[in-house]
Amino acid sequence: MAEPLKNQFGPAVPRRIAEMIAQVDADFDSKAFLDSALRGYEALELMPRGRHIAAALRQHLPDDYEAAIEVLLASLGPVRDADESHGMAPFLYLPHVYFVAENGLDHFEASMRAQYELTQRFTAEFSIRPFIERDAPRTLARLREWASDASPHVRRLVSEGTRPRLPWAPRLREFQHNPEPVLELLELLKDDPSLYVRRSVANNLNDIGKDHPDLLNDTARRWLVGASPERRWLINHALRSAIKRGEVDALDVLGYAPGEDLTAEKLSVTPAVVRIGDQIEIAFDLVNRSTRAQRALVDIQVHFIKANGRASPKVFKIKQVELAPSERLRLSKQLSLRPMTTRKHYPGQHRIDALINGENQPLGSFLLKPN
Repeated sequence: MAEPLKNQFGPAVPRRIAEMIAQVDADFDSKAFLDSALRGYEALELMPRGRHIAAALRQHLPDDYEAAIEVLLASLGPVRDADESHGMAPFLYLPHVYFVAENGLDHFEASMRAQYELTQRFTAEFSIRPFIERDAPRTLARLREWASDASPHVRRLVSEGTRPRLPWAPRLREFQHNPEPVLELLELLKDDPSLYVRRSVANNLNDIGKDHPDLLNDTARRWLVGASPERRWLINHALRSAIKRGEVDALDVLGYAPGEDLTAEKLSVTPAVVRIGDQIEIAFDLVNRSTRAQRALVDIQVHFIKANGRASPKVFKIKQVELAPSERLRLSKQLSLRPMTTRKHYPGQHRIDALINGENQPLGSFLLKPN
């Protein structure tokens, strides 16, 4: 089992923050701050720990918000480089963005300056959202300016902070209802030179498609006209959830026609009876029974048994392929049945389907036994 993320955000985090502030503010009472920050800390999960430290900062920084922000900004370390892979290190600034979100709504310019700096060291996607809800026109205007900023971290905030369904954050209900203001920003970023930014644009579109599938498909079709390879990748990534759901219109955007003449045959599951913690291989033939070549997007869907005894489907990507007339292709997927933080396994008969251009074709099943 993977280690809980909160374990990587332990007492060393508030201690490091105290050290950084004390270096720039001789009046900061590090001991009193740590007494507040560490009181009840161990019982909290990751995000509540960030809020808890933010509350301690509010107690022990200057009462004047803008003076407190000046202290925090003076204490910041260097900006991140363009590489995305920094692990948990940037989470050092999670309390800082919560400090802005929970105390800075009445101080727009000071808070925007703070978020501009913080997003280059961590991300301000969590703190920008209360400002969108409080004053959308003013905040969106600032984000529009930031869409052409030199920093990819700032440009990414424009798309990531406006995601209607951002993970670990409350939804932006107004944008779920009407995503047009978000799409106006994404238009400015769809050909961004940074993959870091383009991936965020794709994730935002993916969010929008869960509430407005037609709008997602229309946008994808429009963006495909004259698209570069980079923009095509973005569109494919934006459509990924719709493709997993087997939405015919989304498949059509990518050129996958209904697969009436594409069949899955000769399933084999090895072994057919398996225990929790083991691994199986699922294999089958994909056959084109048409007299013309056909493109195929092939996934498999495993109906995992849950704790309540009911089945819940999980889709696994297999292959994108073009088959000649009457061609037969053997496909396979190895599947681990080890317990994971995101999925526990329970004994029972597990059904398997092939998803071919979004159409469901039952393949068979395997029996999972307890250890």
